[in-house]
Amino acid sequence: MKWLLILLFPICSFAQGNAVDPAFAKAENYFYIKQYNQAKPIFKSYLKQHPNDLKTLEYLGDIYGFTQEWDTAIDYYKKLVELSPKVANYHYKYGGVLGMKALAINKVRALGLIGDIKEAFITAATLDPKHVEARWALVEFYIQLPGVIGGSESKAKQYANELATLSPVDGHLAHGYIAEYNHKPKDAEYHYKKAVAIGGSVICYTKLYEHYEKNKAPEKAMQVLDEAQKKHTSENRLHYQLGKIAGQYGIGLDQGIECLDKYIMNYSSADGVPKDWAYYRLAQIYKHKGQKEEAKTWISKALQNRPDFKEALVEKKLIEAL
Repeated sequence: MKWLLILLFPICSFAQGNAVDPAFAKAENYFYIKQYNQAKPIFKSYLKQHPNDLKTLEYLGDIYGFTQEWDTAIDYYKKLVELSPKVANYHYKYGGVLGMKALAINKVRALGLIGDIKEAFITAATLDPKHVEARWALVEFYIQLPGVIGGSESKAKQYANELATLSPVDGHLAHGYIAEYNHKPKDAEYHYKKAVAIGGSVICYTKLYEHYEKNKAPEKAMQVLDEAQKKHTSENRLHYQLGKIAGQYGIGLDQGIECLDKYIMNYSSADGVPKDWAYYRLAQIYKHKGQKEEAKTWISKALQNRPDFKEALVEKKLIEAL
């Protein structure tokens, strides 16, 4: 369930109803800025005084989910489901953390959670006919689960079709995901290209260029990234991805250098990929260009703050052998 962690927590509650209580408001502020260790004891103290407060229970479930303490998160979401069984999002979150726990334990123990996971997601989807995330979770659930224990491509497609009625972009992304999982690259390409044409979001472009990269079509991946950059000029991470393809495959080298220079210049932690990887890709590019001294400069920079950077150490030997 690779996408589940991404899907699960962006929709955590940002309720304001308890803001009249100064301590609760302070805990919410800590939560918003992701200072969970500061928020947690305040929420716990508030919960002792208001043991059935739904917002507090959800915040605590979210916090323990963010910190991957699945059993504790499960306890909070289970109580939410028991207190408010008609709220779709509570069932969705409950199923989500059960799913994450299943990934973290051995396969035999995980089998015992499958029924509860499925029930939670189906309940969420039934209670809320417009719940996109629950349907995405069911697509992933049915496509990744082996058929002998309940997996079903037809059911995955059923929920992908339901997604399509709610959001054509999500529908194409879901069908592309199913096709990719079943090793049908032409079908996956068709749906990802449709998602780009309809939605054109960074996620759509990302799924398409990643598809081309996985299927050993780096030139097509670079074309997609070039188009994405022109449309999403503020997305710095696209600069790195294009530079990565240039360095890895030895194509579009000058464009790769330009993009990586921009990535480094505009870098922030929100971009996801540390700068030492950009230095590593620049070293690769200059190696492809036969400029040994430039390549040595950048690989040394990549290793400066992380001397155990395995990929860079391998690349350094290749550069030195030029």
